[in-house]
Amino acid sequence: MTTNNNKKSRLLVTREGVSYVLPFIVVTCCFALWGFANDITNPMVKAFSKIFRMSVTDGTLVQVAFYGGYFCMALPAALFIRRHSFKSGIVMGLALYALGVLLFLPARAMGSFWPFLVAYFILTCGLSFLETTANPYILLMGDRETATRRLNLAQSFNPIGSLAGMFVAMNFIQARLSPLDTAQRATLGDAEFEALKQSDLAVLVQPYVLLSVVIIALLVVMLVVRVPSLRQNTSEGRAQLLPAMRRLWSNRPYRDGVVAQFFYVGAQITCWTFIIQYGTRVFMEQGMSEQAAEVLSQRYNIAAMVLFCLMRFVNMYLMKFIKPGRLMAVFAAVAILLLCGVIFVGGVAGMCCLVAVSACMSLMFPTIYGIALGNVQHDAEVGSAGLIMAILGGSLLPAAQAMIIDSQVQLLPAVNLSFVVPLVCFVVVLCYGARHS
Repeated sequence: MTTNNNKKSRLLVTREGVSYVLPFIVVTCCFALWGFANDITNPMVKAFSKIFRMSVTDGTLVQVAFYGGYFCMALPAALFIRRHSFKSGIVMGLALYALGVLLFLPARAMGSFWPFLVAYFILTCGLSFLETTANPYILLMGDRETATRRLNLAQSFNPIGSLAGMFVAMNFIQARLSPLDTAQRATLGDAEFEALKQSDLAVLVQPYVLLSVVIIALLVVMLVVRVPSLRQNTSEGRAQLLPAMRRLWSNRPYRDGVVAQFFYVGAQITCWTFIIQYGTRVFMEQGMSEQAAEVLSQRYNIAAMVLFCLMRFVNMYLMKFIKPGRLMAVFAAVAILLLCGVIFVGGVAGMCCLVAVSACMSLMFPTIYGIALGNVQHDAEVGSAGLIMAILGGSLLPAAQAMIIDSQVQLLPAVNLSFVVPLVCFVVVLCYGARHS
């Protein structure tokens, strides 16, 4: 009985007899907040294209600004944390997040696209601070042997925020925008177009303003709650950046982990981005109109996210009996088999296989994170920054898949064949899990 209680206490975040349950809850709320931001943003590419009468290519600048903030701020965030504390990093992240969201108000008043890109960039600089800080902070909040399980528990709330973001985007932005498409808007006079644009921008901005209230409330809580710094106040802990980077580069689990994280994030974004294209083709072949096929595909997309969320909690339980790396290797192998079904079987069965891939992905990001940072000791902040910068795979690999979709292949439908990109990504994840299990 005593042994079980000790195991439970380690999982519920204790360190040296001190309880970290309340700080754990507060920091875990940040995971849901950046999940919300990620999935309310994806549909904005099409929304901005309509509102400003732009091409889809111009609309994708939203994602460029979004991932650009992540990439550019990760290393400065790590240096900030090393100089100050984890709590300071989270406070700074929430402040930048709130500032970026509030900048939607002057952007709407200016009525131009570029101020929104600036707002997105600042917003995701805040998210980069939060992710660079929160992930290693959770790993340190307890015993080392339960660190990966603890991070998986915290990461379980990320898809809950993602589902909320998808719900808000669908029901409070997309459903309320004017139904006129870009071609129809091009026929409007200047005065009519300006009135319609301002109306649509008001719809788009409102959820972000409400989001700012939630962020500021959590920021106040973070300032009030006593959150231990968990700093290693040693000369090694305050070591300079270049020696830390050299130590990390010589750490094979970490070095391989950055590569695995790059390919995993690429696999995740490609599977979730192109599920709509895949489903639209499948359901149009069954006689549906394009609009009806897109709506049904979006429902499959939501089902994939729900499955992703539920499996996070299942994996938390499985990790009590199976080593995280080994479990990840098994799920990567299953994902490869499922993607073979997506490519070669197709139809509704292929669509179901694509949804099931999300169940396999659910443990990969935090597990790669946990293994990579498992023995970096005092270099956790800089190591976390490298893993966050690996999120860049989510912007580069979808472009490779899009090129396959646009190609004129003959043997298979181009959309089907394009899923060879995430298949290769999961091979990399499988090798990492097997090597470092």
